[in-house]
Amino acid sequence: MVDSKHFVYMLKCNDGSYYMGYATDAHRRLREHNGELANKGAKYTRGRRPVKLVYFEACESRSDALKRENALRKLTRLQKEQLAQAFNLGD
Repeated sequence: MVDSKHFVYMLKCNDGSYYMGYATDAHRRLREHNGELANKGAKYTRGRRPVKLVYFEACESRSDALKRENALRKLTRLQKEQLAQAFNLGD
């Protein structure tokens, strides 16, 4: 396992859409997206709560994490669903 402070993650929103992001603490960021921490989270996810963490991975650097986030965004919906299922956090 990479000893990292850089993570890329994928959330499944209440409306069935997926959201990709970068964080230094994926679990804290999930709480922010769900409104558990004061007025945090992305504008996109605010109207789509609750959101669930369905995938995350550690990266060597911020740059690597942002590149991976961009690659995840380009996946098809089916590929995102398969990634979440393989990670075994999604439904």
